[in-house]
Amino acid sequence: MVDTQQPGLTPRQELILASVVEEYVATGTPVGSKTLVQRAGLELSSSTVRHELAVLEEQGLLTHPHTSAGRVPTDTGYRFFVDGLLERLEPRPADLALDLSQVESQVDMALRATTDALADVTHLLALVSAPPLETTTVRHVEVLLLQPHVVMVVVISSTGGVTKRLCTFEEPVDAGLAEWAGQYLNETVAGLQLGARLLRSRLDDPGLSDGERGFLDRLRPAFTDVLAGEEQMLYVGGTAGVLDEFRADEFRTYRRLLEVLEHRAAVLDLLRASLVSKRPFVRVGADLDDPDLVGVALVGAPYGLRQRNLGTVSLLGPMRMDYVKAIAAVRSGAHELSRFVEDIYED
Repeated sequence: MVDTQQPGLTPRQELILASVVEEYVATGTPVGSKTLVQRAGLELSSSTVRHELAVLEEQGLLTHPHTSAGRVPTDTGYRFFVDGLLERLEPRPADLALDLSQVESQVDMALRATTDALADVTHLLALVSAPPLETTTVRHVEVLLLQPHVVMVVVISSTGGVTKRLCTFEEPVDAGLAEWAGQYLNETVAGLQLGARLLRSRLDDPGLSDGERGFLDRLRPAFTDVLAGEEQMLYVGGTAGVLDEFRADEFRTYRRLLEVLEHRAAVLDLLRASLVSKRPFVRVGADLDDPDLVGVALVGAPYGLRQRNLGTVSLLGPMRMDYVKAIAAVRSGAHELSRFVEDIYED
């Protein structure tokens, strides 16, 4: 990642670089000095602008494609530009056309609504990662004796998820024991995270009888197997719309982007790496560590609780994207999701 202090630019050079990026994002064609003077409203002569463009090219921030008289931003130029945007963020994000009041406590519906809203607003590929399953808390447990030898355990999580497990016993199960187990679990594990050590200890409470502990041990998979078998969810939206944002010569990159999405574990790893900070982030070209994605940029922001991030709201698209709009959109989406999960997750 390029240090925002390097290369050192004058305020005028920063203004011209920003104008080149914004004009190139808008038109997709190389930007010349005459265009900058006419369209960007620079109160400078064309000769002065040409000189500064040459300096910016020497700095590695712009490049001169083919024999065109115009310039386009390089990876370093985009990096410098977006770092400046991230440094000048307003304290509060703008409002996104997103109403989560109708989804009640269903986190999956809120994540899907956020994904769709981001894709609609930006016409980019929207990605929203769900909170890790181990952070979900237990809301309610049912232990049901279906048949003399068969017990079903139903675990309802704070996110609205429902997990069911059937347990088969060699001997008939005492109905009173099944009723006791349901009461005990609701009294002792409700409100605990699925991945919490405390939850596991409640199933091994030394104060219980051997029969009670043995019965609870048979019910344990209802709480543990779900963590081992479930992969963190990734919500994706806008795969068709983003195609319009790629030029014909960028279709190879678009195809590679879709291939990467098929291996969602790689995308989740990329998003998890950005959860260490509360701030929005931008990954440009080479930052994505994939030579086939050199023309792609990722813009994102984490959402969650005051002391803990739970997931990421992000947008993927061509490096020639509207970063101002994309950053504003992910900040707004993350803000709305953070407000939503405050009432569901315990900080």
